[in-house]
Amino acid sequence: MQDLQKVKAALAPYLQGLTDKEKQSLFKMGDKTVATVQKVKSYTSTNPEFNPNYMDLAEFVKDEIVVTQLDPLVNLCNQLASDLSDTMTLAGSEALKASLMYYGAVKEAESKGVATAKPIYDDLSQRFMRQNFKKDKPKD
Repeated sequence: MQDLQKVKAALAPYLQGLTDKEKQSLFKMGDKTVATVQKVKSYTSTNPEFNPNYMDLAEFVKDEIVVTQLDPLVNLCNQLASDLSDTMTLAGSEALKASLMYYGAVKEAESKGVATAKPIYDDLSQRFMRQNFKKDKPKD
């Protein structure tokens, strides 16, 4: 965790957050468009006669370099986030399964009159109540 915080702090000066609205208004780059932008960058060097005067070439080159450098890092972070999420899902499932086993034992003990089980059952039964959601029947 500490190492991830260090990485986050080291990258913070270079990272930018966007609102959902800002994200919606931007062009999106995928694998194909990254390759296209890289090819255009090459052409701006080999065929500069086509560079429009209104295009900020230095900014374009800088942005392309950022994309090229961040792409493998984003891929690695996405893999890490996916693995963390999967691990948390699995651990959560196993923890809930064990909790249900414990609750079942408490419920059985309470039904047999074990006094020490009653307060535990009363507390946990609120959390383990099954919700019956009835779907509206279509009217004829």
